[in-house]
Amino acid sequence: MNYPHPLIAREGWPFLALAVAVALVVTWFGGWWSIPFWLAALFVLQFFRDPPRVVPAEAGAVLSPADGRIVVVGKARDPYLDRDALKISVFMNVFNVHSNRSPVDGEVRKAWYHPGSFLNAALDKASLENERNALHIVTAEGRDVTCVQVAGLIARRILCYVKAGDRLTRGQRYGFIRFGSRVDVYLPPDARPLAQVGDVVYATATVLAEFPTR
Repeated sequence: MNYPHPLIAREGWPFLALAVAVALVVTWFGGWWSIPFWLAALFVLQFFRDPPRVVPAEAGAVLSPADGRIVVVGKARDPYLDRDALKISVFMNVFNVHSNRSPVDGEVRKAWYHPGSFLNAALDKASLENERNALHIVTAEGRDVTCVQVAGLIARRILCYVKAGDRLTRGQRYGFIRFGSRVDVYLPPDARPLAQVGDVVYATATVLAEFPTR
């Protein structure tokens, strides 16, 4: 799926149109009383921004699937493929870009959707208790990557536009999460992490880890 990056995510067009329309009406009738409504419209505008990104060319690079802050880097059990893995989690607050991009080139082998709670996405238990959508992606080299969109305290809508059998390229836009949330990536244990807890990362532009060359 080719997404042309129109700067404002298509998911936000209805929200932005409504916010601007309300602000205009209040301006017409209330003058200066409309300032909070224009601020709300600016918030909607910044939330749904979707800038284009340059895709790093390094072989074996695993790219960040989301903008945000790293909250987990370490060994874990991948609950979807039942395997040992390196887990890297990116927490997105309401001021981050919420467009999600593929971390690797590969084929989507399976997708899972799980309804759940809406805990603070910065908490590690949100990975297993919150509403989430997971993709199993297999690279051309046969490496398994699990990428999981997780809803947050405010988020109430996970959008994923790919299914089993689709092919993704690194940096390709595949989904969106409305408002604060996180994305978990489970990698083979031999992947070398390049990100650390606390790092600020950017979807596509930041390399989270790398696979050893064969």
